[in-house]
Amino acid sequence: MFVITGATGNVGRHLVAELLTRGHRVRAVTRDPAAARLPSEAEAVPFDALPLDGATALFVNPAAFWGGLGDLLERAVEERVRRVVLLSSSAALGGGGPGNPIGAHHLDLEERVAATGLEWTFVRPGAFAANTLGWAGQIRADGVVRGPYARAAIASIHERDIAAVAARALADDDLVGAKPVLTGPRALTHAEHARLIGEAIGRPVRYEEISPGAARAAMTAGRTPPAIADALLRMFAAQVDAPGETSPAVEQIAGRPARPFAAWAADHAGDFR
Repeated sequence: MFVITGATGNVGRHLVAELLTRGHRVRAVTRDPAAARLPSEAEAVPFDALPLDGATALFVNPAAFWGGLGDLLERAVEERVRRVVLLSSSAALGGGGPGNPIGAHHLDLEERVAATGLEWTFVRPGAFAANTLGWAGQIRADGVVRGPYARAAIASIHERDIAAVAARALADDDLVGAKPVLTGPRALTHAEHARLIGEAIGRPVRYEEISPGAARAAMTAGRTPPAIADALLRMFAAQVDAPGETSPAVEQIAGRPARPFAAWAADHAGDFR
């Protein structure tokens, strides 16, 4: 039995489907099982309960835990869960020093998981292609995305590819103790991401660069903590001259190439129309 937290999120929904396709039993944790629209084969349970009895492996999506993980890991030990697969971040590669609060947060989570003594895998994706869903309102309004650093380039990853790797990590033994860094197949600029969304929806979309200060104001007004906004802006600035690296891990683990951003945009075209 695999317990999946964040089961209706960008990664979790695909992970549930992937595991069911492989014939595994899945307990899908969600805040509202009645409205979750999960496959009937999955055992949908409320987040407040989060039962771990009978679980052999646990997928931890930190985004599902608004106030922190609480006693989840201690309970996993008590219930004799064998393995924890943590959705971490490639930001952890930069260490937890000043200026890298995202990396520090995920490194702390990784250390907590490792300290349990359970088997573990830390899945470290880079930027999610789904981050561009934050542009949807602007694209629907006038087809113009206003943001910083139009030439910042990163190999954003399709959530289906993260789910495919996580499924392997839960079900197979060869990724125990691994920290695979996951990216898409090619680094694209913000402007290229916008153009490809336009191609997917059948009308032009362009990226209009605004100043870092204006971008920071918009981000913090949208409830992004200032330290996170600053870290993201530093990352974008660095990626103008040094595009984000690509990783072969998706193909090595899933046995197929990582999906290009154009495929992600086609899958999500309805979100931008």
